[in-house]
Amino acid sequence: MENQMGCLFERRLQECKNISHNWPKITRDVGSEICLVADLLNFQVRYAANEISSARSARAHGSYLRVSFKNTRETAQAVNGKFFQHLKYLSNFQLGWKLQRAVKFLQNVQEKVEAVPMRRYAGGTGRAAQGKQFGVTRARWPVKSAQFLLGLLKNAEANADTKGLDTGNLIIKHIQVNQAPKQRRRTYRAHGRINPYMSNPCHIELILTEGDEVVQKSEAVVGRDQHLSSRQRGARHRRAINAA
Repeated sequence: MENQMGCLFERRLQECKNISHNWPKITRDVGSEICLVADLLNFQVRYAANEISSARSARAHGSYLRVSFKNTRETAQAVNGKFFQHLKYLSNFQLGWKLQRAVKFLQNVQEKVEAVPMRRYAGGTGRAAQGKQFGVTRARWPVKSAQFLLGLLKNAEANADTKGLDTGNLIIKHIQVNQAPKQRRRTYRAHGRINPYMSNPCHIELILTEGDEVVQKSEAVVGRDQHLSSRQRGARHRRAINAA
């Protein structure tokens, strides 16, 4: 039985290599006579953001990553720029951080120079002064989450370079963290008791796109768009007449 499954594994593995270079992780457990091989004839990684064109985008995906879901979700939302939409005073605001800024931020998190704001999963999180730039008081430094996200960003950047995109003008268009099946282990306590020792892995997907060129408004247009009272409009007309 084991030899037959081994031959099947090798044959399907060779088929996978011939079909595509993006073949998934293949799990093999001969001890329990289980051999799971992904069928790449119908295999396709699906992303939540279907409306983003693949021509001007580069993607990266990680499944069943052994890293905290909650901390990774908060770290991903920090580099996504989602929570800056309400800041109306930001001129030329664009959703999604630039790739260089996101990489620098994650490196700073590992060095504890910048902190990740904790918004949704903030129970028991202490206060940190470094959270002020995000408008929060509770922040922390999830080093492992920053390492995993940094690796995916580097992977997506390499994919963008392979496709011929401008790596100096990439922004994070989409990033999403989902829960993976929880893994259960044991920890042995006093008096013969056994408690669960759970881990909460996650799936991460992200898409990088080329940023649109932002054209600065001229001073005349900026002045015209300002709301002026009747007295201010009259003063402007008088200055224009005197200048003529």
